[in-house]
Amino acid sequence: MSLTRRLLLAASAITGLTVLATGGAIAQPKEIKIDFATYNPVSLVLKDKGFLEKELEKDGISVRWVQSLGSNKALEFLNAGSLDFGSTAGAAALIAKINGNPIKSIYVYSRPEWTALVTRKDTGIAKVEDLKGKRVAVTRGTDPHIFLVRALQEAKLTEKDVKLVLLQHPDGRTALERGDVDAWAGLDPLMAAAEVESGAQLFYRNAAANTWGVLNVSETFAKDNPALVGRVLKAYEAARKYALANPAELKKSLATYTKLPEAVIDRQLERTELTHSTIGQPQADTILAAGIALQQAGVVPADTNVKATVDALIDRQFATASAQ
Repeated sequence: MSLTRRLLLAASAITGLTVLATGGAIAQPKEIKIDFATYNPVSLVLKDKGFLEKELEKDGISVRWVQSLGSNKALEFLNAGSLDFGSTAGAAALIAKINGNPIKSIYVYSRPEWTALVTRKDTGIAKVEDLKGKRVAVTRGTDPHIFLVRALQEAKLTEKDVKLVLLQHPDGRTALERGDVDAWAGLDPLMAAAEVESGAQLFYRNAAANTWGVLNVSETFAKDNPALVGRVLKAYEAARKYALANPAELKKSLATYTKLPEAVIDRQLERTELTHSTIGQPQADTILAAGIALQQAGVVPADTNVKATVDALIDRQFATASAQ
């Protein structure tokens, strides 16, 4: 091999190492995996209108849609790499982060009152204290679960004072209506359907204890593809603004995916505010309050630095993308 050729190969190798060191060698993904969920109405509009596909088609990037039935499922999928972006409640994302799930919360899709404690008319349950010794359906790791823990704490009770029945949200509603449980930590739109269709009663509500609906991204994806994250948020913003400007189409999307009547959809939407998008201090404050309450209740380890974890969870660098 000639000296010239050896020098060219060496230079090529050095260039390759430099590209790897700067991250330039990371290949652009051919597919983005993102969830849709009935508790995230904006995601349904995003999916139906194809805003994200249109944003990415010129680069040959496809979109794979995965349904999340609850924050816990979205977080499982994110942790397993089955999702790049997943919709959750803010407090659920915090618990996942505390437990080592490598995610960042980057966008607000709703400010909801999507959870309350629900019972049937015949149970005699009228306040949280009445839950002592009762069977309560709950989906662990979701905002309704966190809401239940905080409600019990305020009533000087803990999870040990009730009989938790661990079910996904749809099964929790069914169990309540069949009489298999006495109460349910509900989630809209299923909670709204239980009210409208079977006369279920929300015996404990506290809008302030509901944490925000946030979009999360895996840390690896955000680190390797920051420009793509911004483009996803640009498409999300288009969907959120479209939902606000076209409430009839938003209702239609919800009805299609939930197969619930208009009266139920109206009940869900009257409790769901879609006028926020930029993640920042209001979300951090609400999520921190939930985390501290859970720590006081013994759900979060006493040695956890909750504030530091909230700061690590919320990533504000993409805020300008969502504001465009």
